[in-house]
Amino acid sequence: MTRFEELLGIDFAGRPTGDVDDVIDGGYGHAEHRERVPGLVSLLGDASAGDRERFLACLALVAWGEPVGYETVRELSLEPRKAPWYDLLIDRKFSVDSSYGHLSAAAADSREPAEEKGASALRVDTFRSLIRMADREHFEEKLGDYLDEDVVRACLPDIRDVIRRGLGSLAAGGPCRFDVATQLVDLANSVVVVDEDLAVELVLQILRAAPSGRTMAHAVAAAHRAKGPAGQALAADLYRSGNAHVRALLAGRG
Repeated sequence: MTRFEELLGIDFAGRPTGDVDDVIDGGYGHAEHRERVPGLVSLLGDASAGDRERFLACLALVAWGEPVGYETVRELSLEPRKAPWYDLLIDRKFSVDSSYGHLSAAAADSREPAEEKGASALRVDTFRSLIRMADREHFEEKLGDYLDEDVVRACLPDIRDVIRRGLGSLAAGGPCRFDVATQLVDLANSVVVVDEDLAVELVLQILRAAPSGRTMAHAVAAAHRAKGPAGQALAADLYRSGNAHVRALLAGRG
């Protein structure tokens, strides 16, 4: 049995499995996952190990709220395309790397273990690093909807900054490797929980820059979440300018 199989190929009942996600998920309910952390840290730092194995080691460490996992993501965010596993996971729609979306989902799932391990601040900083990449790296719809209120509140300046940069890129008309506007709308939608007016303002700025049907469809989420006048105004604007699909999505707004 390989080192990787010992760490992520055996569930917490001692049974061999090929489902790494099952092992990671099982770690939330078993304190024994801590016994695997040193081996995962070693595997993550082993340049001779396979890229897939190192990525999954990082994913497990992040999901289990381990500081080393968070710190690795933060370091990689400085030069995201130099991650050893970059382009290992390719999004089918846009044919670009989607590894940071998986790491974002893992960070979202790590809230409770991070609290238990005193790593909540590192978790927030990890999300801050991921948010700052949102105008450049594809998250496969695993960023905006994965931010809890505490993260949004702490990272609000970063959300505003990355949307501003993204709008600048869209205005410049350069090539986009993926649907940047829709990803930014998803981030703007997350702001509703802390500031409805600001969230709607950000959504409308993005829609003015890139009024595609897909982006409008995602903006409906902000219209559903915002209960005040700003949300009503956004819903009306989307109904006027959106297609039949957008109108259908708006139909369920209470």
